[in-house]
This record gives sequence, C-alpha cells and structure tokens, in this order.
Amino acid sequence: MDDSREGAGWDAARTGGRVLRPGITLAATPLGNIGDATDRLRAALGEADVIAAEDTRRARQLASALGVEIRGRVVSNFDHNEEQRIAQLLDAARSGHRVLVVTDAGMPVVSDPGLAVVAAAHDADLPVTCLPGPSAVTTALALSGLKVGRFIFDGFAPRKQGARREWLQSLAAEQRACCFFESPHRLAATLAEAADILGGDRRVAVCRELTKMYEETRRGTLEEIAEWAGEGVRGEITVVLEGAGVTSAPVNPEDLVEEVEFRVAGGDRLKDACRSVAGTAGLVKHRELYQAVLDARAERDADEDVGK
Repeated sequence: MDDSREGAGWDAARTGGRVLRPGITLAATPLGNIGDATDRLRAALGEADVIAAEDTRRARQLASALGVEIRGRVVSNFDHNEEQRIAQLLDAARSGHRVLVVTDAGMPVVSDPGLAVVAAAHDADLPVTCLPGPSAVTTALALSGLKVGRFIFDGFAPRKQGARREWLQSLAAEQRACCFFESPHRLAATLAEAADILGGDRRVAVCRELTKMYEETRRGTLEEIAEWAGEGVRGEITVVLEGAGVTSAPVNPEDLVEEVEFRVAGGDRLKDACRSVAGTAGLVKHRELYQAVLDARAERDADEDVGK
C-alpha cells in the first residue's frame, strides 16, 4: 500500500497529534465490555466537533465511562432521521469540522445507521475513514468453531414467516457460512424452520451477549440448537450457520412440494410459487417442481376418493 496517497494513514503523526482530521469518521464502539474501547475511540470522542450518535444518551454514557469530556455537539443519527441529517453532517465536514459517527454498539453501517452519510460523503468527494474496533459479526464468526473462511452476512433474519422461509430456502445450496442477527423471541422458531428446510444435521452456532458477563456460545446441529432455544433465550443474539457441503446432493422436486403449497396457501399463484422455490433451491427446474406438485395433488385426490 502506498501511504503517500491522499487519505492513507490518518495517524496521529500526520495530524498534529490528533486522531481525527476534517471529514467523516466512523468509529466502532464496545459491544458490552467497556475494556474493548480503543485509545483512538477515546481520543476521537474528545476531539470531534460533531458526534452523530444512534442514541445521544448512550454516546454520552460511553464517553463518561471512558473518562472522556465531549467538547463537540452531539446530534442524533438513527434509522428514522438519518436521511434528513445528511445535509447537516456534510456541511459540517465541508466546513472543516471533524464529524464522528457512532452507534450504540459495534460498527456503524453493519445493520446500524451510518450508510446514508458515508455514501453521500463519498459522492460529495469528502474525506471518509474508519476507526476499527468491535463487531458482533467477526466476533461470532471467530467463536463459532465452524468453517467460516468464506461467509456472507444477512443482517436480521426476516420477521414474517413466508419471507423467512424463502430466505432459508435460498441458503439450501449456499456453500458459504451465513452470519445473521435474530431476536431472542424469534430464535427458536427460526432455528426450527431452518432445521425443517435445510436439514436438522446442518451445523450452527448461536452466540449471545457477546463480550458481556453472561456471554455464551451454543454450537451443534440445527436440530440440537433449536431444541435448546425452545427453552427460552435472552440477550443480543448473533447466529452463524455453516455452509452447505461442497458436493450437495441433487434436490428431489418432491421434497419441495410442501414449500410450494405453503406459498400457494399464502396467496401465491402455483406457477409463481414453483418458480420462486425452484430459484432459491437452485438445483431443480421450476417445470419439474410444477409437475411434482400436480402429481402430489393427483395422488392426494386419488387417496381421498378411495377413502370415500
């Protein structure tokens, strides 16, 4: 890497002893353990002219816990107002102010506010940098004990059952590990559906309360961990699902009939449901699946006629 390029290496030696320089700076904050705060984060909280925080109270509490006096303005920057906040933050950066963007825990942008201002700053050709630090994603991946050399991050699992089942079906042939967040109240249902769709022997790790006093990692098959989650789980949850085997067995269209009928019952047209399910499965043609549904219906109708 050529450190002579503009923007490379914004270290204290090149900024007159300061951590921040004018522009937009993202900063990761502790997930729970205050000891994970970096020296650069401490300095940045004290140096920033403007701190754009997901929760202004949490930002002030963090600074207080770190023994830092905030001298700049603290403004809110959360899901419902960040689009309206862009112009103000960019104007501050354009005027030579040092703007620090933080969220309640972990890295901004990663399923947290921050993307809007970062994208706009790049478009406006304003300086953007990041102070690395804690992230629930990389922490969970490291703790999982699963094959995570290649992975995807899917944010929060879909809340609605139909969307969640479609998302899980898309992971049937996914060879990369998948990391995602889930509510403790929906965890058991999500894992049970994953076991049903992906197979109960697919391996998974559930990490909760990362870096906190009651940190826990449960690792096993989907069937095992779904049963454990059914007893009730509390705290912040990060899930790591191991990828499918490299040599995935061909998908039998008959095994997908139930999923198609589930979507049809939810209002989808049969052909649309077949295309969607076949597309997410990836290893079966929608025409074959359509015929399998018709055959299953004909067989069911024949059984009913015999029973009369």
